[in-house]
Amino acid sequence: MTLSAAANELFGVYQRGNVELADILLLFLYTEVVAMVLVSYTGRGSPFVYPIFIAITAIARLIVLQGKEMNPQNIVFEAGAIVLLTIAATVLMRLPRE
Repeated sequence: MTLSAAANELFGVYQRGNVELADILLLFLYTEVVAMVLVSYTGRGSPFVYPIFIAITAIARLIVLQGKEMNPQNIVFEAGAIVLLTIAATVLMRLPRE
């Protein structure tokens, strides 16, 4: 389903004739979802890190798309959430794997 959604998005970009930042970020989210599925099937890497990467990208996309209309305080809170998620991903990646 993710691959079909990505193909649909690429077709929409082709029809419009231009690529926007929101399109790139959405395609990046699709790529991360596919990577998460591959990691869960192959057993390589930590499957818990990829949902965190997806959350970071989703929050960044939210900031980019609604940045001008948002309250500056909300942007700070969302940036803080990105920092916390980054710390969590770093801790999970540094843990010894068994």
